[in-house]
Amino acid sequence: MIGSSQSGNLGTILFIVFVAGTLVITAYAARKASTASGFFAAGRRMSAVKNGFAINGDYMSASSFLGIAGLVALFGFDGLTYSFGFIVGWLVILLLVAEPLRNIGKYTLADVMDFRLGSASLRSVAAVSTLVTVLFYLLAQLVAVDTITRLLLPINPSVALAGVGALMIVYVLVGGMVSITYIQIVKAFLLLTVTTALTIALVSRFGFNLSSLLGAAAERSGDGSAFLEPGLYFTKPIDLISLGLALALGAAGLPHVMARFYTVPTARAARTSALWVIGPLAGYMLMTTVLGFGAAAVVGGTEIGGASQSGNSATPLLALRLAGGADTVWGNVVLAVICAIVFATIIAVVAGLTIAGATTIAHDLFSKVIFKGAVDEQRDVRIARIATLALGTIAIVLAFAVKSLNVAFLASLAFTVGASANLPVILYSLFWKRFNKIGAIAAIVVGIVSTLTLVAIGPSVIGVKGLFLHDVDPIFPLSNPGIITIPLGFLAGWLGSVITRPSAQSGERFRELRLRELSGYGAEPSTASH
Repeated sequence: MIGSSQSGNLGTILFIVFVAGTLVITAYAARKASTASGFFAAGRRMSAVKNGFAINGDYMSASSFLGIAGLVALFGFDGLTYSFGFIVGWLVILLLVAEPLRNIGKYTLADVMDFRLGSASLRSVAAVSTLVTVLFYLLAQLVAVDTITRLLLPINPSVALAGVGALMIVYVLVGGMVSITYIQIVKAFLLLTVTTALTIALVSRFGFNLSSLLGAAAERSGDGSAFLEPGLYFTKPIDLISLGLALALGAAGLPHVMARFYTVPTARAARTSALWVIGPLAGYMLMTTVLGFGAAAVVGGTEIGGASQSGNSATPLLALRLAGGADTVWGNVVLAVICAIVFATIIAVVAGLTIAGATTIAHDLFSKVIFKGAVDEQRDVRIARIATLALGTIAIVLAFAVKSLNVAFLASLAFTVGASANLPVILYSLFWKRFNKIGAIAAIVVGIVSTLTLVAIGPSVIGVKGLFLHDVDPIFPLSNPGIITIPLGFLAGWLGSVITRPSAQSGERFRELRLRELSGYGAEPSTASH
């Protein structure tokens, strides 16, 4: 532990208080989650402002609060790629995806594809892609449980991981999307407040002079001026470009984020929701970057790396130092608050991911593919609850195998799958009349397979910095394969469509899609806002 037992005990108490509050919210939401629409999409009654802050809650995850700050603290300039990539991704969502998704879909990304192409096999493949994306992001959050427990709490990390898993299952089982939305709103407010307070305390220490802060960061990093230049983490410029491309394009392919646009009453509300994300998200990402540089300046790279090789300890260590240290009352209090907020962040995000995965299993695989639509809504919800138990258990088991990896890296893999497999099909379905089922399946399969294959033979899995075979040089040189896999996904979708016969049904449904996309005629209905 980096703090004292007092801070750990206080952190545990604060976290229990948060859990108690969220369980009250969940109990309240249970009444509104009895129907399929309520369980999967909060009845499509969330206001644009509430939904915007809930989306912020989805984005403001442990991978940003711990992972991005950690990468910046250890590697300086190269860590900025994550921050700017996340922000740029929202422009794609705002301009191209938000409104069409609300008008065309029902609960999942596969609904958009099925509306246009009407294929059970495509829905099955799309469901697999969704689950792979969700699983990567889930692992990123659960790895943070192990990290934060070892750093801050006087309990066994395995116990903490099991506890988080149990809570996320309870939130989804009982309250569905309604409870998760309100929990995300509360968590986003708490995390923004704490991040802002830490940033103000940090920059005031340097007389609100960012130049002085950066200079101190470079000096204490151990790398000198190179700390403020590209090349410490991404030794090849192409690696930096590859990651940036994945982050910028992958957001529009993240199932748990896109599902939020089904919770609002209209397409206009969906666009407004996206607008409410840009400001808070940009400010938050900027602040986590400043905190990363601040951790290097105040704590030093040696101490950060000693506490956590992946750098995930940077923000807690900085907060402890700013508050006076482990032997002070304020140090213990601040560290306890950080601990509670990080755990709240993790639980809220994993709950959102879990319901996205459970919805895909129940609605796409069982209801639409296996039972061919002959399933009533109540059975849909029951299947989703069973899927929640299964998905949560699998994610927890896998988290133990990858707990040494940086959480921001794991999250970036989810973005890569989203950009390589999901985004090509979404954009082609919305804007290309010639697109057909073969092209869609080809894009998804090629996007997933190429991403998983190149990651498996790359430096994150093989080699000195990898999980296995530390004495073997990686076959593929890039940590993030987005620069290869994203064009491959788009190319496969185009090629599969042009070398096969055009579908008359696809062309006809394209005209219907455009009408529904632009006018909202036939979109899923909603009642008054919450």
